[in-house]
Amino acid sequence: MRKGKNFNPNECPVTHCLNLIGGKWKPVVIHLLRKGCNRFSMLQKAIPDISKQMLTQQLRELEEDGLIERKIFAEIPPRVEYYISEYGQTLFPVIDAMSDWGLKDMKKVA
Repeated sequence: MRKGKNFNPNECPVTHCLNLIGGKWKPVVIHLLRKGCNRFSMLQKAIPDISKQMLTQQLRELEEDGLIERKIFAEIPPRVEYYISEYGQTLFPVIDAMSDWGLKDMKKVA
């Protein structure tokens, strides 16, 4: 079980959002899944600094929270793909705003 998922003493909506998608990797994983990077190996290549264990944990938490869906294909070898759920798609404006702000800030800093 992850730390702090239900921590929200003041019923703050920002805290609630950060409990679901906060951290170093979850917004990146959501962004990459949205862009079509839907296999574990593709995600790992796109985020070279993330460990297999951390990527697995982040995917499980996102799935547990209903933000992504995992589809297992009955093939040999087995294939698993991840997709943004309908509920997870409601985060797109948030991820877009983060991306826009980040691009502007990166230009300011450079």
